[in-house]
Amino acid sequence: MNDDRTPTAVVVGAGFAGIGAARELAKHGVRVVLVERNDYHQFQPLLYQVATAGLARSDVASSLRTLMRHHDLVDVKAAEVAAVDPVARSVTAVDGTTFTGDYLILAAGSRPNFFDTAGADEHSIPLYSVNDAERLRTRVFAAFDAADRDPSLVNRGVIRFVVVGGGPTGVEVAGALAELIQDVLPHQYRGLAVRSASVHLVDHAHTLLGPFSDRAHDYAAKVLQRKGVRLHLGTGVVEITPDKVVLSDGTVLATHTVIWAGGVMAASLAERTGLPVGRGGRLAVEHDLTVDDVPGVYAVGDVANVPAPDGTPYPQLGSVALQSGQWAARNVVADVHGRSRKPFHYHDKGIMAMIGRGAAVAEIGEHRHELHGPVAFASWLGVHAYLMSGVRSRVDAFVSWGWDYFSTNRTPAIVDRSDAGRIDWGDDADEVDEGTPTSADRAPADDDHRRQPDAIPAP
Repeated sequence: MNDDRTPTAVVVGAGFAGIGAARELAKHGVRVVLVERNDYHQFQPLLYQVATAGLARSDVASSLRTLMRHHDLVDVKAAEVAAVDPVARSVTAVDGTTFTGDYLILAAGSRPNFFDTAGADEHSIPLYSVNDAERLRTRVFAAFDAADRDPSLVNRGVIRFVVVGGGPTGVEVAGALAELIQDVLPHQYRGLAVRSASVHLVDHAHTLLGPFSDRAHDYAAKVLQRKGVRLHLGTGVVEITPDKVVLSDGTVLATHTVIWAGGVMAASLAERTGLPVGRGGRLAVEHDLTVDDVPGVYAVGDVANVPAPDGTPYPQLGSVALQSGQWAARNVVADVHGRSRKPFHYHDKGIMAMIGRGAAVAEIGEHRHELHGPVAFASWLGVHAYLMSGVRSRVDAFVSWGWDYFSTNRTPAIVDRSDAGRIDWGDDADEVDEGTPTSADRAPADDDHRRQPDAIPAP
């Protein structure tokens, strides 16, 4: 706390929720200590484009200190939080440094939920951070380099890619990989039958993009299939090993690259707070975003089950995170001035998801006016450019998107291959189409745990 009695809020996490809270608090004269283990804010909806060489890291990651340079009351601390004391409204970093405030806003985000699927944590690549995206990009290009040197690896599944999850992340990365294989890489690997590579998408549900309409489900499936993506719907994943995926119907897919887009849960910090948690390990909060019986503590974004008016949690959307962070900040300001807090109201403008070049789905407004194809594609580009941090990122993204649309070259395909040589491509047998699962299917049937579609921002 500060001797000058300027109220101080400690904000943990610098995703959409944390950034929204910090800026709103500073605007209203509250001092902010913004604690984030990375020194950057990442634009998660576009990570799949980094993974498939559509965008560079710098297009989706922005320095926190640069973002906050016009907010004198925001002090960025690059630190990983190890412990939380909600009663004292303080957090302690791994190096022992403690940050204490008059208010505490927990906005620590989410992490992959593997649902106890055997081998998933060890042998799949999630897509929830910039580092994940760069790791996947390196793996993809290393696989093609290896197959180019030794074409016999093609029959061992080295350029077979398996995506787990039929929500927006899974659909987007599957479509982007298919376009990379069909349109870009044949011009770069002239001695390799690149189009023998394959993309498989696996989901326990019987449709893609669950929150959307039946028309959108069918449209997404048809577009992906036209791009060559092989769909395994109504099928779960039993086991993932370094060289194969075992599906619940007995299918065994030889592969060295599994992308996990199958679900999220609250960041592990939620477990260490000692506060009540609910579905997905997320913190339970009241309608005003406070934690019950702990004065001055708020939880927002993906780390919390943010309640709708009927009490059901809102989905894990970037716009829900941003708006809940801003709303919690305004309630902190109300606390400071002795006013009543207000229950959170989410301004829903719609949802959207990208499928591929010229193909997207969007449902606009609360009554969900539906768009498919190029119009939805253009809308998706505009909305995501609007949400990006800074004019330079927006310009760079539009240049990259325009270049990708009209050419078959990907400048961000220049990757760090320093670790690629250590990948063990193995001596596996060819793909087996039938087999017996070794354990029960563990994938969940509901869509709550999959990454939700991108939301259209409120003004």
